[in-house]
Amino acid sequence: MSDTEKIIKRLDVILDRIEPFIPTFPSTATDFNGGAYYWKSYGQRGYFQKIERPTNYCLEDLQCIDRQKELIDRNTQQFMANLPSNNVLLWGPKGTGKSSLIKALLSEYQEKGLNLIEVEREDLRDLRTIIEQLSNKEGHFILYCDDLSFEADDASYKALKVVLDGSLSNTSENILIYATSNRRHLLPEYMSDNVASKNINNELHLNETIEEKISLSERFGIWLSFHPFNQDQYIKIVNYWLKKLGNDTDNNDAVIKKSLKWALERGSRSGRSAWQFAKDWTGQQQLKKK
Repeated sequence: MSDTEKIIKRLDVILDRIEPFIPTFPSTATDFNGGAYYWKSYGQRGYFQKIERPTNYCLEDLQCIDRQKELIDRNTQQFMANLPSNNVLLWGPKGTGKSSLIKALLSEYQEKGLNLIEVEREDLRDLRTIIEQLSNKEGHFILYCDDLSFEADDASYKALKVVLDGSLSNTSENILIYATSNRRHLLPEYMSDNVASKNINNELHLNETIEEKISLSERFGIWLSFHPFNQDQYIKIVNYWLKKLGNDTDNNDAVIKKSLKWALERGSRSGRSAWQFAKDWTGQQQLKKK
């Protein structure tokens, strides 16, 4: 065996070992016809991966946030009708329905051609690439950015800021960005930020640090605020999910007390906590029957 043949043989062995770790990319363009997708990024490349079994919420499932539902649904209707519409920021405490509300829109509008594409915070640097790929596609695309939160020294938010409203080129009319965050301004705010603010002729001139933080969230045309549920709202949500799961528990004080204890142990009367209790209680009852 010649030296060249030996080298080729060794290279074949090495390739066999590393081949399972080399990411594969779809060989054909994504055919968007309404549905849920992930943006998968690897190095300088990326692609859209279809989610075969997306979360199946509907707007009716989301209780005690009627105002928020009405506003985002109206904006989405305008978008689907090719009318002027806004990017949306949903902010507030965890478990209050922000992410579920966006996911529920897919159930309402998928058959009309809505495509919901989830983009991780770490992949926001790819936003321009994503928009360039989608701008010449047929259909309507909502880029879904969940639980956005940037640290003060995190420069990745600038990619989002430019795409929202700061680029020389217009974002395509078939693309919107819906984002959720626990922070109204997406960035941490400190008392020290106010030190350099000035009052000139009774007019407040904010510190540049504050201006920078506010400027990101202000690029969203619609802000939807979410707040913790009170006890009555929490019980209403619990009863809704119990019925949805096939239980008849109206005015069952024992079940209500258990649901309140469940929330107390978790320190949260949230919609998520109510849903988790309903699943746990229903599962227990069905297990007893078996």
